[in-house]
Amino acid sequence: MRSIAIVIVMLLGVTLSGCVGMSPRQQGVLSGGAIGAGGGALLGGISGGSPAVGAVLGGAAGALTGYILGDPGRGRGYERHHRKGY
Repeated sequence: MRSIAIVIVMLLGVTLSGCVGMSPRQQGVLSGGAIGAGGGALLGGISGGSPAVGAVLGGAAGALTGYILGDPGRGRGYERHHRKGY
């Protein structure tokens, strides 16, 4: 039993270390997808549908939303205007 716990902790550490160095947009996609998948599975199970289908659809919608909102300020001239002081 103890060896299983050690393996789980090691796998968790390896998995989380893969997130180091991600851009804000990548972090938004990952967190949006995870939150969407969890919410979709929960709603799918509560409503009597398939939690797996809810997780897939919710994860896709969350990842898309995370991509769109994941890096605010880029592409809108925010950095350019604040660096020049006007």
